[in-house]
Amino acid sequence: MEDPRQYKFSHIPGRLSGLVELAYNLWWSWHPEARILFKQIDQQAWKESVHNPVKMLQDIPPEFLDAVMANPEYMRRYDIIMHRFRQYMGNRNGWFTERFPKGRSLTIAYFSAEYGLHHSLPFYAGGLGFLAGDHLKECSDLGVPLVAVGFMYSEGYLHQHVLPDGWQDNITEVLDRDAAPITRVLDGLGNQMIIRLPFIEPAIYVAVWKVEVGKVTLYLLDTDLSTNDPAHRSISHRLYTENLEQRLLQEIVLGIGGRRVLTELGIEFSALHLNEGHPAFAQLERIRELVQKGVAFDRALSQVKGTSVFTTHTPVPSGNDIFPFHMMEKYFSSYYPALGIDRDTFMKLGYHPCDIASGFNMTAFALRTSEFHNAVSRKHGVVTRQMWHCLWPDIPEEAIPIDSITNGVHLPTWLNPKMGELYSEYFYSVNPHWRQDHDMPDLWELIDEIPDSDLWATHVWLKTKLFNRIRERKRINWETHLKEPVNLAADGLMLNPSVLTIGFARRFSTYKRADLIFNDLDRLKRIINNRWRPVQIIFAGKAHPADDEGKRILQRIYNFAQQPEFGGRIGFVEDYGEQMAQYLVHGVDVWLNNPVPPMEACGTSGMKASLNGVINLSILDGWWLEGYNGKNGWAFGAETPSASRDASDAAALYDILEKEVVPLYYSTSINGIPHGWVKKMKESIRSNSARFSARRMVKEYVNNYYPSLLTCAENECKFCLLDETTSPGSPGA
Repeated sequence: MEDPRQYKFSHIPGRLSGLVELAYNLWWSWHPEARILFKQIDQQAWKESVHNPVKMLQDIPPEFLDAVMANPEYMRRYDIIMHRFRQYMGNRNGWFTERFPKGRSLTIAYFSAEYGLHHSLPFYAGGLGFLAGDHLKECSDLGVPLVAVGFMYSEGYLHQHVLPDGWQDNITEVLDRDAAPITRVLDGLGNQMIIRLPFIEPAIYVAVWKVEVGKVTLYLLDTDLSTNDPAHRSISHRLYTENLEQRLLQEIVLGIGGRRVLTELGIEFSALHLNEGHPAFAQLERIRELVQKGVAFDRALSQVKGTSVFTTHTPVPSGNDIFPFHMMEKYFSSYYPALGIDRDTFMKLGYHPCDIASGFNMTAFALRTSEFHNAVSRKHGVVTRQMWHCLWPDIPEEAIPIDSITNGVHLPTWLNPKMGELYSEYFYSVNPHWRQDHDMPDLWELIDEIPDSDLWATHVWLKTKLFNRIRERKRINWETHLKEPVNLAADGLMLNPSVLTIGFARRFSTYKRADLIFNDLDRLKRIINNRWRPVQIIFAGKAHPADDEGKRILQRIYNFAQQPEFGGRIGFVEDYGEQMAQYLVHGVDVWLNNPVPPMEACGTSGMKASLNGVINLSILDGWWLEGYNGKNGWAFGAETPSASRDASDAAALYDILEKEVVPLYYSTSINGIPHGWVKKMKESIRSNSARFSARRMVKEYVNNYYPSLLTCAENECKFCLLDETTSPGSPGA
């Protein structure tokens, strides 16, 4: 099969051929100077492509390219950026090789069901995906040798359109593969690589694509092939299907198929990192390959176990995937004999000791087949050890081998370029390499060097940009839907940039309590409609297509926003995604988060907001238990009993708004700057930026787990060959 680049971009002059090379590597997505390179060709073309350089270059008229080639200033910038990019890609040294000079041959395979990398690749549903995307980007920046595996969800992204009555309508977007920054992986004959899953009947075939994420390659699996049964073609269509059998097939393809793809590509890795339990069947294929080489099952299990990390993001039992034993039998009856074990031994790998009859539990399976386990915040670690005490019944709960590494966010992706320029202006003279050293807490003490007036002016600029974006989106939506813009208030067109603005943007699940602030309508109206110190709230987020309760919460908020009693100061921004998330975490004044504890495993949106000077107002759960220091934001809901917490949490929220947040925001000096507010902004930036960075997070994974994995791989896992009759992680536990 011919590389489509050869004909799609034949109109790109040879002098600018680097633009095509750059467009197919997401390095550009976290380097503003590279994005400007595309934007300066033509701003309207960049906007119409929705910031997708592959689509933009595919559609761009040749005369636009002739114009920039005739512009010496543009060509100088082009040469500099391409040099930086190629230097970055060619540099195989970095933090990892300096820290572990003998670890050059170590490769970690990272498996995840979703990746949030950029909105041009809609292979994500929420925080889990963006965490995975940030992990890949940071590994690239640090030089951590990583290869990743995920799914090509050709129909996985649902656009949200809110109907006039507030009900969510789902619009499926079919991915245009040829207009996305992905490429086909070709076999030796030049055709797209297709593999068959071993020992799974009926046969399932998988095509392979790839995404270049800096120095990290992400391989994507696609079952939408004519060679598959019609029912199997849709396995990779949509993320997190509600059909249980289809979900099992997805996880078989992701785990077994993903491992098989790496084997067929000849990619050897020393250890496997499972991001949640969805891809855990990769462990079976690793064991099967060892058994096929003559290794006994118990020894193969121990070796695979000792070279594996499992990260769980699930704070409640209902969040674990559990498949009925009869369904497992249907697809694995030919597989477990290839492992050299019988049915009972196989099924015991997924038993939950306190709920054996429920089925094959993917989290229990992942815990049993990995040596290293971690939750994603300290509190989540406590909750997870409580959840899985049954697997280790003979040891104290605090000694259960589930650690915690708190999530972090990729600073180059989530720091607004204008805010980054401001930091550079005052950080550079002290530390020219501040961007590389951004996980050093002492660096952020320099935030006090920035004058209040400069920080506030930058924030106001970003806030204005947010409101302009909301208005532009409404115009585009009206043009697209060809309907009268009847819900101007609900859609946020009456919001005022000079008013204190609260942002609430996340998935509309019931436990996140998006409508908590509406608990006492009279009190909320008094806060919002205060004549001298008004407040406005921007909501955004999607409910899962099958979550009618989440849709009802969304509808309730949308209907409140239409009521004149709220004065147009409640807005709902439809079709929340990665691009709008950027505007919101950069531009609101306060980031609100009020889930039911302890159901927030971590949460990362508040980290992104704080990095940009947005102040958190959050319930004490997830990361905020670690981040809140009494000076960098506001917290509530620490001791509220779960049975009666909605009313008391709402009352606490109103108290904080009335007594602290609103007065501080509107307390300004004669030059219009709220110095007390800016002081809290600076404390938020100072205390959270390094501590909750993906750089700190990835370094913790490397320092805590990866050296042990390397040792285990080099020594054939001799240190972890446990007595399987007594090990708490053994199949019979």
